[in-house]
Amino acid sequence: MTSLIPGRISVVIPAYNQEAYICDALASLERQKLGNWEMEVLVVDDASTDATASLIESYLDRVPGLKLIKLEHNVGVSAARNIALKQVTGEFYTFLDPDDWYGPQHLATLADTLSKLHVDFVRCDHVRVTGTNRVIYRAPQALRGIVLNPADDIEPIDSPSMVDYPYSWAGMYRTELMKSIDCFYFDEQLLSAEDRPWIWKLHLDTSRYAVISSPSIFYRRGLPNSLSQVFDERQLGFLEAYTQVLATVREHPNSARHLPKALRQFFAIVCHHEKRSKNYPPQVRLTIKKQLREIFSDIDVAVAHQVVLEMDVARRRHILSYLQPGQIGVAK
Repeated sequence: MTSLIPGRISVVIPAYNQEAYICDALASLERQKLGNWEMEVLVVDDASTDATASLIESYLDRVPGLKLIKLEHNVGVSAARNIALKQVTGEFYTFLDPDDWYGPQHLATLADTLSKLHVDFVRCDHVRVTGTNRVIYRAPQALRGIVLNPADDIEPIDSPSMVDYPYSWAGMYRTELMKSIDCFYFDEQLLSAEDRPWIWKLHLDTSRYAVISSPSIFYRRGLPNSLSQVFDERQLGFLEAYTQVLATVREHPNSARHLPKALRQFFAIVCHHEKRSKNYPPQVRLTIKKQLREIFSDIDVAVAHQVVLEMDVARRRHILSYLQPGQIGVAK
């Protein structure tokens, strides 16, 4: 078992064909003002076919604690993160996507808060970058810099809450604790939405966290290869992700409290993909429809009806089409 080093922050970066952006991420780490903290940076080159690996190597003497892990075969973002997580030695750890970057105070600010408040994890705001446009995007919790109960911030049902802020990189986590509650690794089978079940488990199984007003991570949007811009089988990840979320919530001691929120979130994602479905290849559309019917065949019907009646008319109609007993046989 890897020994953890007090005062060290580990940063996990999975990278695949990121030659256009990886230098921005690494330069932001080079500029970090760490104070009393030290840094470990674990970059996994996921069998890139461009100059990503050589660009990372050019920073080995510039970024403190930088380590490059080269893979011979592409394994995907979840598995790449997990490979790095197995080598983490920091007391705290966080994530950085290879096309994003940090402000100079980012790591020290989050680590100082974790240490001062003695919380399990801390979350932060971020800046969304679209071309030359930058907009601060706030985490949906108004109480800042104080100790909060993660489970209390799963709700409300009908407005954004912290489980609707599914960005693992917008936070920092206490390594030993996350390992002890089995909230450390990501499901390597998920093609997308891998952060969704991870965030839910984080809020269900921890006891103390804080949110801070520190929008110092810069998140690029609208890139050609980003998930929001592609329409292939990678979109199917949300189906398995929410199968896991719903199963986790059902098994939790407070399932009656949290299941309506989980269903509401799932229904919203279903409607989101329905709007995008015209852009999907026919086989992907068929697979989504088939797997949704399987998920709805085992849905919590009474709670689902209660939740869907609080949704707007268009989304209500769409979800009710899956809840019709004659269509999928869910009458109970």
